[in-house]
Amino acid sequence: MNKMPYFARPTAMVFVFLATATNVCQAQPSLEQACEDAQARVVKVYGAGGIAGLEAYQSGFLISPEGHIATAWSYVLDVEPTVVLNDGQRFDSTIVGFEPALDLAVLKIEATGLPFFRIDDEIRVNWGDPVLAISNLFNIAAGQEPASVMQGSIASVSTLDARRGTFKTPYRGTVFILDLVANNPGAAGGALINGNGQLIGMLGKELRDRTTGVWLNYALPASTLRKTLGDIIAGRVTENIDPEEKMLPRDQSHSLATIGLILIPDILESTPAYVDDVAENSLAAKARLQPDDLILLINGRRIDGQRSIRQLLRTIDRRDPVELTIQRASEILSVMITP
Repeated sequence: MNKMPYFARPTAMVFVFLATATNVCQAQPSLEQACEDAQARVVKVYGAGGIAGLEAYQSGFLISPEGHIATAWSYVLDVEPTVVLNDGQRFDSTIVGFEPALDLAVLKIEATGLPFFRIDDEIRVNWGDPVLAISNLFNIAAGQEPASVMQGSIASVSTLDARRGTFKTPYRGTVFILDLVANNPGAAGGALINGNGQLIGMLGKELRDRTTGVWLNYALPASTLRKTLGDIIAGRVTENIDPEEKMLPRDQSHSLATIGLILIPDILESTPAYVDDVAENSLAAKARLQPDDLILLINGRRIDGQRSIRQLLRTIDRRDPVELTIQRASEILSVMITP
């Protein structure tokens, strides 16, 4: 029987995989312990839904015993997400950092002594290696039910930027192309493990070729994420705002008005900093900011909502330039606001 091509995603076949996924471990005793250990380390992430019925859930996995969780950076994280562990425990989480260029975010829950994946930089991954993809695809595991397990292999080790920009994603780098149907709704941020139960990658978001309509099943190598995960946990990147940082008088500091930005209505506790409009002939207009741009960082500091952007601008002298890191569609851009 021929295997289904790694790039195919016919929905009729998805449920065949799901129907057999729960029996993968039992059918192959050598994988039973790897499956059991991985299940305890994979979590379900619930947050914001998107327009046009986009799902409000995805997957993640524990990377420290103190409750640090790696997951895909996405619209689901536009509000502080809820995390559900394998045993059904529910926790509110905070976003401690993210790296949009890697489609990566790190969450933190208040828990200790948790099982977690060690990210080993020495694990080799080659074409044809058998793998298991573990995730909450289709929200099948809403509580303490086991996550879905998909069995397959590494079809190839490739790079997304070699595909001439046909896939809409900010990530440009090495990926594992998978010979299994893994990148379905809710699977993003799930764990890809080898036959020994070692973490080798994070499942990517749903990705479709804009020219052919073909879906891509892929994972980001854990070795690519390793340094950034360590930096985020250690607080070395995407620095947060110090609430005690000195505020300048309003007539001396930057503000949304002085820059010329109008954001979407601030109606949530942490409303994302999406640009609604740009004032004509303003600094923002000269920097070519556009409606629907999402502001991620200001001078390298993480923006977790509109209130933090207003607070941070109050600490910057309006005579000084301001560097904004934004997401525009699938691109991550750096924009300099120059007074």
